[in-house]
Amino acid sequence: MSNLEIAGKVIAVLDKRSGTSKSGNEWVTQEYVIETAEMYPKKCCFTLFGEERITACNIKIGETITAHIDIDARQWENRWFNSITAWKIDRASDAGAQAQEAPQQTTNDVPQPGQQGEELPF
Repeated sequence: MSNLEIAGKVIAVLDKRSGTSKSGNEWVTQEYVIETAEMYPKKCCFTLFGEERITACNIKIGETITAHIDIDARQWENRWFNSITAWKIDRASDAGAQAQEAPQQTTNDVPQPGQQGEELPF
């Protein structure tokens, strides 16, 4: 599995969690829940790791985002648990801004069929 994405509207921003690893390193995570815009919407909870990434992404409830994710599983006491970790976040407004930066073609100089008394070819 590579380059997995899930898009949807952010419906929950959970509290940050922090701690210290066995090796003495401090860590911070925050979980977010998004809901897809399909006929039968699905919910997905994913995690961001690291204060820098959490701050940089600045995810808010109500935003429409695409989360680029990794999925992994781990075993504990004969049970398996999935973890969904985001490594990149795109906002719907980012895609709109990129589209606005693209050069716009205008058709003002080129008459279209049916304009200015032209006959249509059918």
